[in-house]
Amino acid sequence: MAEPVRCEVKGVFVVMSNAATVPAVILADGAGRQLPIFVGLWEAVSINSAQNGEVLPRPQAHDLLLCALERYGIAVKGLRIDSLEDNVYYAQLDLSRDGKDESLDCRPSDGIAVALRAHAPISVTEEVLAAAETGDTVADMVDLSTFLCS
Repeated sequence: MAEPVRCEVKGVFVVMSNAATVPAVILADGAGRQLPIFVGLWEAVSINSAQNGEVLPRPQAHDLLLCALERYGIAVKGLRIDSLEDNVYYAQLDLSRDGKDESLDCRPSDGIAVALRAHAPISVTEEVLAAAETGDTVADMVDLSTFLCS
């Protein structure tokens, strides 16, 4: 199995269509491939806040989780999006404590929100990148911040 590909969060957008308006996180690798992951509105807001370095006056769920992990000496090593089944992405949050590594199954949206807050790398397996629709497949997108302010 190939080493997972490091990806960055390109942005958080809202995909507009006649059928629906849905938030999406766009991941991009260094080769120009893009991976849209459709998420819930609250997860999109949380990811957008983390990406912009915004600290809210009260901790949100992802802040609380990261605080609890840190308090008990658990480091977030990274997020791996490692499976695509029936158009649903699956991910593993890689953690470490006292030299022992563990992985927790998580939704990619939650994992991205936590990884961004922990400044941990996000990676996607080559198999998922190859199986997913990549490139400019999502045409009508508006940046989440612009959408929320309009």
